[in-house]
Parts: sequence; structure tokens; C-alpha cells
Amino acid sequence: MAEVARRPIALVTAAVLLAEAPGIVLLNAVMARFVEAQSMSLDGLDPDAMVTGTWALGIGSGVALAACALVALLAGARDRRPGRFGRGLLTGCAIVHALLGAVAVGLIGWGAFALLMLVVGLIVLTLVAYGKEADVPGTPQAPAGARGPGGVAVPASRPAPEPGPEPAAPAGA
Repeated sequence: MAEVARRPIALVTAAVLLAEAPGIVLLNAVMARFVEAQSMSLDGLDPDAMVTGTWALGIGSGVALAACALVALLAGARDRRPGRFGRGLLTGCAIVHALLGAVAVGLIGWGAFALLMLVVGLIVLTLVAYGKEADVPGTPQAPAGARGPGGVAVPASRPAPEPGPEPAAPAGA
């Protein structure tokens, strides 16, 4: 993938996830309002606990989406791949969106499925565009035919080895 396209993809992903965060909080606020107004209960559970749980889920989901948006925004702004935690966060976000898409196609329809799959595609494209560290600009590359420690050939796609002391010859040689 062209290095030029990575930054806009990550920034669009961040914008979509950031727009989605208050939407999910608002959706859970509406559900909490319905539960409270109708004094709903699940198997004898206190309705106030149901309201509190709905609010907690909404706020937690909104914070998680905002964190994912921040990871994508930082990747786009720095033009570097996210760290291990950030990649894990984005991967988890993509998995949750895929599962919600599978549920949404049955409950809401194909439009909701398409929207959720668009978000999954953006997240995965962001992760793939910033795939390997060797593909990131500014990473030193080994020249063709370079030799590493012990005279072992280093492929051109790997980072160049750090120069250091030559290994000692084996005893008795």
C-alpha cells in the first residue's frame, strides 16, 4: 500500500470512531431512560441496578471508542504504527464491531451491517497499512548483501545490525 494513503486512512478511522463514541453513549442513555421509566427488571434484579449497568456500559463503551480513536489519530499524526497495546485495542475494537454487525443484520437490517462493516474495514486497513516496522519510513534498512554477526547474510528487508565488536574465535582454532 502506498505510504501516502496510510495517514488519511488512519485519520478517517479516528474521525469515525470519535463520532461513534458519543453516539453509543447516547444510545445507552436512551435505553437507561426506558428501563427507568418502565421500572424494568431482569429475573428480579433491582431496576436501579439495571439503569446503573446500562449507563456504565454506555460510558465504558464510549471511553473505549474514544481510546481507539486516539490510537488511530496518533498513528495518523505521527505516521507510525501504533504500539503493541494500541494494536491490541484496535484489534479488539474491530472484533467487537464485526460481532455487532453479525447481530445487527438480524435485528436491524443490512444498512446497519454495512455501516459496521465499513468501520471494521477502516480499522483493519489502518492496522494493515502500518503493518511491519520495516515498512515505516525512517527505519534503517540493511543494504543488499550486508553481513551480520558471524558473517551471516542479512536480508535487505530486515533492519541493519548494530555495529559491535567482532565475535571471538573459538578456542583452539
